[in-house]
Amino acid sequence: MKAEYQEYRLKLNNVSCASCVNHIEKALSTLKTLKSYHVNFAERELLIQGSASAKSVMDVLKKHGYDSTVIEDGEPTNEGVDYQPLKRFIISGILGVILFLLPLINAAPSLDSYLGKGFWLVITVIALAALFYSAGHIYKSAVKAFLNHHATMDTLISVGTLAAWVFSVVVILLPSLFPSGAQNIYFDASLIVVALVNLGSFLEEKARGKTSEAIKSLMGLQPKQARVIKPDGSEVDVLLDALQIDDIIRVRPGEKIALDGVITEGQSYVNESMLTGESLPIKKNKGDKVYAGTVNKEGGFLFKATKLGKDTALANIIQMVQQAQSTKPKIAKIADSVSAYFVPSVLIIAVISALIWFNLGFSAGYILVAAMTVLVIACPCALGLATPISVIVGMGKAAKRGILIKDGDALQKANKLTTVVLDKTGTITKGKPEVVDIVTFSKVDEEMLLALAASVEQGSEHPLGAAIVEYAKTRSITLVKPENFKALSGHGVSALINEERIYLGNQKWMEENQINISEALSVLNEKAQKGYTPMYIADSTSLLGIISVADPIKEDAKKSIQRFHDLGLKVMMLTGDNKHTAKAIANEVGIDAFTAEVLPQDKKSEVERLQSEGECVAMVGDGVNDSPALAQADVGFAIGSGADVAMDSAEITLMRGSLDGIVEAMEISRATMRNIKQNLFGAFIYNVVGIPIAAGILFPFIGVLLSPMIAGAAMAASSLTVVMNANRLRFIKLQGEK
Repeated sequence: MKAEYQEYRLKLNNVSCASCVNHIEKALSTLKTLKSYHVNFAERELLIQGSASAKSVMDVLKKHGYDSTVIEDGEPTNEGVDYQPLKRFIISGILGVILFLLPLINAAPSLDSYLGKGFWLVITVIALAALFYSAGHIYKSAVKAFLNHHATMDTLISVGTLAAWVFSVVVILLPSLFPSGAQNIYFDASLIVVALVNLGSFLEEKARGKTSEAIKSLMGLQPKQARVIKPDGSEVDVLLDALQIDDIIRVRPGEKIALDGVITEGQSYVNESMLTGESLPIKKNKGDKVYAGTVNKEGGFLFKATKLGKDTALANIIQMVQQAQSTKPKIAKIADSVSAYFVPSVLIIAVISALIWFNLGFSAGYILVAAMTVLVIACPCALGLATPISVIVGMGKAAKRGILIKDGDALQKANKLTTVVLDKTGTITKGKPEVVDIVTFSKVDEEMLLALAASVEQGSEHPLGAAIVEYAKTRSITLVKPENFKALSGHGVSALINEERIYLGNQKWMEENQINISEALSVLNEKAQKGYTPMYIADSTSLLGIISVADPIKEDAKKSIQRFHDLGLKVMMLTGDNKHTAKAIANEVGIDAFTAEVLPQDKKSEVERLQSEGECVAMVGDGVNDSPALAQADVGFAIGSGADVAMDSAEITLMRGSLDGIVEAMEISRATMRNIKQNLFGAFIYNVVGIPIAAGILFPFIGVLLSPMIAGAAMAASSLTVVMNANRLRFIKLQGEK
């Protein structure tokens, strides 16, 4: 029996640096039942997909020294700031500063007297207690790492601070070996380094909390209860968890909508900006869909619940963004590769540094300080945070604009696009075609032609067919139930109407069924040049007429395509429509090139052709008949709306119908990749420059720079700088934002 597929998130409780990510991923590689696993170092989370149970994954992590807990659905990514590091900072910081000041004010007793030695022995115990209070979690994590044969940033901090404490104890017990006496006691350095590490952790966590504000705001959209209309007509407020499918719910002015559903009574304007990024309220009438988390503006209405809890559009969006934020763009592999060797390399550099200064005849105290400073100044955290922290903020920014990015690779590739390929219907046009012209031939009148066409199209889901059926209904035309319905994608449909085969479709469909259309070609050209889509209607012997349908172009399509050009992109349109209609639309909106009468399966080939010419291609479509092309493109953009967010073939879903979303996605991609590169550069430069300085390469400045306390401050500042730089992405101004 096949194992059940699962997807869940785990909170990682003792992940300290980027090297931990490599150890976790290496440990999980032993579980063959996992389809994928992604560590989000910035949020200290693990996203799991596969058939392995959460317990089995947690057991593997535990075996390798990492504690974890399951994150329940809907639980916030970051529940709040932990103030424990701030308390640790205060305790170790105050004691460290006091011990640092004692020699400066000549208040430190000499080790030569019993009183002085007793004083320092008491300080030894107090310092050890303060270290274990403030850094016990670090030491515990370092021991776990050691027992599992790897090293982390906790290893560096532990070795550095405890080595200083042990050395200081030796100085106190054997003062004759150290002429400088109390000057060789480094309790203050250990305590202040630990204090700065805790302060850095607190500030970093507080800054990281801001990165997930987009997700938090989405989670806060859903109300806690809703007013349900009971079968007897009474109304009662019901908690969200108690609501059921088909419940009739009343929404009053100013209220948030609790679930996805369909309006059954009333009308209003609903603000859907939190889902789509569209600032203007949308008019809603009976039969229209409404979505959880959106806000009713005017008027009241009743709606029937169609989706609950994690099945709502809002829940899907939150889940998609959380999953995407846990993935890595390819650029992250640079930091991952370096992080895998970072801590062992730093340990080796510290030992080499100590040996060099020993052989040059420097004192034991100086050698300890140099080695300790190397250990403390090194910061794999900055490397580990450089990419994921920017990805989280960038994807959150996109989500607030109604742009759902599936993974980190899509975010990175959107930065490199050279060509945008657009589907026509529903992408450039509104996707709601209307009948605009009817021409009859031979033996039928307009009403009969419309009745035949609409009767056939009752069995079709094509938007052009739906337009014909809708138009027939507005004219109160009686329709006949079609029999033996047939359809050929990209060609047309046919059915038996009153036992006679009726055909409706394009020129290819007529030719395939041996129907002469020569008398209609002049009419066809005339309608197509106006941008109409003409459809032939014929029986088994002759052409009966042409019904022309027009799909209005979106108001902002021309402006969006101009923005593509401003970004240096080529714009191409693929459509199954005829050449004349395609040309008219292409000319109107400013498209560079188009290919008409393309079957859905051939769109993929067109994308492949462009890629073979060296283009980085974005394909934009409705996510259904365009799915092969969307999957083939370097980046697939699905035009979605409301609940239609689960478009597996596309890497990016645009909740709004506007092409502006593509431009904004590219702007966000470029800003995010620029931010990631800044972070990686800063993290690399910090370590490349900081470690050699700490080792004592810049000899003239050694007395100033070789200080563990300064190193601790620099280490904490490096991580904080990366987080703060990433948070700048929250404030970038997109062209479409007001």
